[in-house]
Amino acid sequence: MDLKTHQDWLVHFYKQRQWYQYSPFIRLNFLTEEVGEVSRAIRAFEIGRDHPGDPKMTAPELTANLKEELADVLDQVLIMSRQYEIEPEELLRASEAKLQARFKSTGRD
Repeated sequence: MDLKTHQDWLVHFYKQRQWYQYSPFIRLNFLTEEVGEVSRAIRAFEIGRDHPGDPKMTAPELTANLKEELADVLDQVLIMSRQYEIEPEELLRASEAKLQARFKSTGRD
């Protein structure tokens, strides 16, 4: 599956549940929430969590949780990019162009 196909599926899924109509400003709050969940997943993975309400997780469970949270962040970015009519591939090209331009003169390749 590619990003565009997933984005199309995701928009359809969100529209069916009346989740798509939220403004990008509100969606930014959802993205922030998801980034916090990535932070928590990485903390659990790297240093653990010593909280009585959190069950102990195995390494595969920690990895699965991190994948889930990273996917949630990606989904929020894909929804916002669709709301601004920016294709996912444009995001990838913009990222590469920015980094190549920024580090071109440093001799790093």
